[in-house]
Amino acid sequence: MRVGLLAPMRQELAPLVRRLGLRRAEADTALYVGLAGDIEVVASLTGIGMRAAAAAAERLLDATKLDHLMVVGIAGGVDADQPIGSLIAPEVVVDGSTGREFRPVQLGELAPQGRLVSSDQLVTGRGKAAELKRSGVVGLDMETAAVAAVCGRRGCPWSVFRAISDRVTDQTTDAAVLALAGPDGGGDPGAVARYLLARPWRIVRLLRLAHGTLRATRVAADAAIRACLRLKPA
Repeated sequence: MRVGLLAPMRQELAPLVRRLGLRRAEADTALYVGLAGDIEVVASLTGIGMRAAAAAAERLLDATKLDHLMVVGIAGGVDADQPIGSLIAPEVVVDGSTGREFRPVQLGELAPQGRLVSSDQLVTGRGKAAELKRSGVVGLDMETAAVAAVCGRRGCPWSVFRAISDRVTDQTTDAAVLALAGPDGGGDPGAVARYLLARPWRIVRLLRLAHGTLRATRVAADAAIRACLRLKPA
């Protein structure tokens, strides 16, 4: 059995590579390969956003036959009471721009619940967050629905492992902060320095976001790895 792992940002991919001892594939250095118990694992970075995620899923499915594909990483919360680092297991993933819905073949320990909304549009308003919460949304991201659409076309079962890194109600993320991450989350130290020079009061929020991101990436990676280890080879 071979499982694919897709992570949008470098900091989301890093704990998967480290924990599983993955190595770069000789034939394609964009891929990391190894084992989770008896299960073959192929991992790759997608980059941030729906278009990048769809392209990465297509590339991975073109490169190798997969029995299952997992999306692993962080999510934004819409509920002020959601603990940072809490794992979510959505019953439905929704493309925020089209309303199209996708149902994962969830392999994790949590019972599927709620809706995860994927969109390139960043939600920053508390009023919008409250509206999403009332509609059963448990998290926001910018990639999963795009991967789900590709998997649906290609006939590949998929699941999602996301953990809450920040909440809309905390006002830690906006378009300017997202731009600092760059296309793969690697960031630009110079851009961060210039941002803080103009807004020194935001350093506390950035540090809080960085801490939440680190915690959430570990939780999501651990959950995905546990799911892989419970799978049985065909």
